[in-house]
Amino acid sequence: MFKVQKFLQIKGVTVHIMKSLDDPTPASGSQAVDRALALLQITSHGAGRGVALSELIAASSLGKPTVRRLMLALIARGLVEQDGATRLYHLGEESYVLGTLATPRHGLLEIAADAVVRLAKASGDTAFVNMRRGSAAVCLHREEGAFPIRTHALETGAQHPLGIGAGSLAILSALPDAEVELLLADNADTLAADYPNYNADLLRRDVATTRERGFALNPGRIVAGSWGVGVALRRPDGSVAGAMSIAAIENRMQPPRDAELAALLTSEARDIELRLARRMRQTALQEDLR
Repeated sequence: MFKVQKFLQIKGVTVHIMKSLDDPTPASGSQAVDRALALLQITSHGAGRGVALSELIAASSLGKPTVRRLMLALIARGLVEQDGATRLYHLGEESYVLGTLATPRHGLLEIAADAVVRLAKASGDTAFVNMRRGSAAVCLHREEGAFPIRTHALETGAQHPLGIGAGSLAILSALPDAEVELLLADNADTLAADYPNYNADLLRRDVATTRERGFALNPGRIVAGSWGVGVALRRPDGSVAGAMSIAAIENRMQPPRDAELAALLTSEARDIELRLARRMRQTALQEDLR
């Protein structure tokens, strides 16, 4: 089986790594499925550039024969493709089909794209849309504003444990207390190893402050001088769909501007939530008519 081991940097992108706890010899049943899905997830982080076999081996901690065998199985199902010239692996057509089918419920970027552009234009700073991915939050898109000094603390495709960064903290704070505690426990080793400015007690205080204040604030803990504010996005059933956030240099994120930016985010978030609700109602109606 696999557990969350760490968040590894692969060519500038932080990825959520699943490390094998069992013997690396060929497996069957659920273990083989876990391994194949872990490799598929790692491949997804190379979207646009491809992932080398060596990267898959390093990220998964699996042996070369095992990785090759599982990647061949994913290729046979159309979930992965291998470029004949570069030998790099890419997501395949079947992955695209599955993603398209999941869009009605999880197509957050499609719905939020216009809002991210408006936020960047209105603020002059960098705006983001983030979604939850297990015990992490992943940046789906960043949109640059016109202000000449920019922050590069979060790039598209990067992800951090929930609670790390403004958008990620907004997501964590919107979850029930019991789930927050489970996630803090899941991420404890990662926080200790890779995020020295964070610990579970600090994140508990951050969650409480976020709920009281109404928006999340990252006071430059990931990259010094790079601050951010974020608000959560909810589906009609109350579950958390993701978050919107804005990042800026420290002197552009002081009171009262932090609250003003949070108000911009909240306004756009409410509009996105209404659009999510309409999308889900339309999808349910179409399914009823089939």
